[in-house]
Amino acid sequence: MTDLQHPSVQGCLVSFPTPHIILLSLNRPQQRNCISLATSEEIQKLWEWFDKEPTLHVAIITGTGESFCAGADLKEWNALNERGMTNEMTAPGLAGLPRRRGVKPIIAAVNGFCLGGGFEMVVNCDIIVASEKATFGLPEVKRGIAAVAGSLPRLVRLVGKQRAAEIALSGLTFPASQLERWGLVNRVVEQGQLLDTAVEIATAISQNSPDSIRVTMEGLHYGWEIASVEAGSSALVDPWYHRLMAGENFHEGVRAFVEKRKPRWGPCKL
Repeated sequence: MTDLQHPSVQGCLVSFPTPHIILLSLNRPQQRNCISLATSEEIQKLWEWFDKEPTLHVAIITGTGESFCAGADLKEWNALNERGMTNEMTAPGLAGLPRRRGVKPIIAAVNGFCLGGGFEMVVNCDIIVASEKATFGLPEVKRGIAAVAGSLPRLVRLVGKQRAAEIALSGLTFPASQLERWGLVNRVVEQGQLLDTAVEIATAISQNSPDSIRVTMEGLHYGWEIASVEAGSSALVDPWYHRLMAGENFHEGVRAFVEKRKPRWGPCKL
């Protein structure tokens, strides 16, 4: 539905459900959509391109087959170990997600098994929609590893210390319905409705002012990363509020309201 020339990503499918939405589908179903180091780097470059592409407002990531993502490619890790090499856990992490601080939202549409690094990826996504068949877990402790890519501090903030401890220390899997009750998953839907629901949410977001989305994302990041609510509020208002008010999209939004019409947003220039 678009002629955008996006960066290529091996082992993945890239599509555009609408002109303002990009959909990345991990496409190694036989390997539970685990992600190699090379693919991880290419996905990170795709997100960097997405953040800079003015026509795109929202991204969705999902998987093909029965898995969303089983995390890193442990066969590749084993080969590195045998060569005396270590897989570094540098930000922003696997597929550019566990410690990403992007300027546009990413929705995770979790279609099946979401394990290890795959779980660490979605914890830092902005919205999570899950199939009723989806299961989540951090089995790192069963493999002599630890979930150090960024999910543990975030899980504590999302679900509380005790629930985060149960997830991370047991290595057990948890159904989507339980993680919806715990506050990690936004919605649990039937498998056949998963992508439609994700696109519906993404469309609602994409119809809003790009400037407002940009500033709102900053506020969400501050709440996510800064301990003090007041410090986060000041960090948002002081540098961003006047820039937002001076932008063309603010004036267009107010004018459209007065004139009782849909706003005609321009690209974000903040």
